[in-house]
Amino acid sequence: MKTMSKLMTATAVAAMTAAGAASAKELKYAHFQAADLSSPKHAAALAFEACVEGKTSGSIDVQIFPASQLGGGSEIMEGLQLGTIQMAAIHDGPISAVYKPFSVLAMPYLFDDQAMAWSVMDGEFGDALAEDMLAKTGIRSFGVADNGVRNFTNNVKPVAEPADMAGLKMRVMTAPVWVTLVESLGASATPVPWPELPGALQQGVVDGQENGVTNIVNASLYQHQKYVSLDGHVFSWHAYLMSDMFYESLTDDEKKAVEQCVEISKTIHRGMTAAQDANATAILSEKGMEVVPVSPEQKALFREAAQPAVREYIVGEIGEEWPDRLDAAVEAYKAQ
Repeated sequence: MKTMSKLMTATAVAAMTAAGAASAKELKYAHFQAADLSSPKHAAALAFEACVEGKTSGSIDVQIFPASQLGGGSEIMEGLQLGTIQMAAIHDGPISAVYKPFSVLAMPYLFDDQAMAWSVMDGEFGDALAEDMLAKTGIRSFGVADNGVRNFTNNVKPVAEPADMAGLKMRVMTAPVWVTLVESLGASATPVPWPELPGALQQGVVDGQENGVTNIVNASLYQHQKYVSLDGHVFSWHAYLMSDMFYESLTDDEKKAVEQCVEISKTIHRGMTAAQDANATAILSEKGMEVVPVSPEQKALFREAAQPAVREYIVGEIGEEWPDRLDAAVEAYKAQ
């Protein structure tokens, strides 16, 4: 009888577990980096999965789709708006194509370091941008983590100052602001979606590209690029985005769990990416690239060439409000 009773109890527990799994809310989580723990996006995604499923006792079932499995940036943004994809950690280019004010963050040579960049994005400016994005797109932003400090790479010649950019064909993200940035420095720009970038470099469709250390290593771009110039032109971002339709379907406790777990994920993501940026010379040299240092005087030349042109483009697209608010946030940080 005891054996029968134990069997019945085990069967009941299994049935309850199966019922719980069947009723769990499915959260498809998309990102584009490789599915390994050396990838900041994936390490952060795995932490989010464990955290959310633990805090909600499995009422949310997180399913991670790395390496662009659910499509490129535009497909992911469309999925978030339609609610067919519930969450994504996605880079600035595709976001700017759907929500134009995000392109203000492409303002080159603006932040001095990660401390300044994080403070601005975690403060009133970042909050206001997220609120406006939600109202205009139906996509909720929980904030940003680092996509790396963007540097130029190419397979033709060392680039230490703007004059060296002449004649180069550079890949840029699929938003017009990046075309303006590269062309202001004297190179030609070709928008190429992220999944197609390694092939474009290998086949010589473009001579070079611009990305942070994390992405250069993660996508093995160093295999097709000889030179990297540490000009640090833009602090690039990955935004943690969620379909607002999905968010509003959650209970208050589930919403709280998601918000808390995103904070943990962002911290992991930022730390891993910032560490790679800080060790750019050692990491990329080890991969066989020739690292071209850029002096403060040379960086000033890049800033003088690029910043006015990019600002003019951004103002033409979105008006003065967001560029002015970003400038004010940077100045407030410097005045502390």
